[in-house]
Amino acid sequence: MPKEPTARRKARFLEVLSHRQPDLTLVLANIHDPHNVSAIYRSCDAFGVSRVHLYYTNTAFPVLGRKTSASARKWVESVRHKTSEDMLAELRGQGMQVLATSFTEKARPMREWDFTRPTAVIMGNEHSGVEPELLAAADGELYIPMYGMIQSFNVSVASAIILAEAARQREAAGMYATPRFDEATLATRLGEWLEK
Repeated sequence: MPKEPTARRKARFLEVLSHRQPDLTLVLANIHDPHNVSAIYRSCDAFGVSRVHLYYTNTAFPVLGRKTSASARKWVESVRHKTSEDMLAELRGQGMQVLATSFTEKARPMREWDFTRPTAVIMGNEHSGVEPELLAAADGELYIPMYGMIQSFNVSVASAIILAEAARQREAAGMYATPRFDEATLATRLGEWLEK
């Protein structure tokens, strides 16, 4: 028979779930390095992202080491998509602006974007970036301003920086102050977490 959850554990879950941002997400597009993927999941958990979207067309989703990823992946939901059309339709169906990271002339600095809006950010492959078809379908493109000789961040670092900016804007707008899930969803999620 499973052990009764402690009051402290339940309270901690409720606190974390109350800060989750169901309308902020990342799309992992063909990111192949398991350490990068694990680090991205940890950042998502830390900044209150409840779900990530996986778009893998030309590389397999990496095998993640249990020690480094199990803890974060346990608390962040994953949704896999087979086609870009289905993925974009689902994200836009949730009212999200879909942004892609890039260095094209169309890209605007990260802080110029309003992350208090429902937002999905596409993070591209370590070597080739976001695929042209996804870039073309995105509502906008963003880049992280850099002032050094090296003009690129590791994809997991870039994910953390973007989520930190989104969290900064959302915290200033009071979006972490009260639960974003309705009561029924919050109760359902709590029940699911207590089963983990």
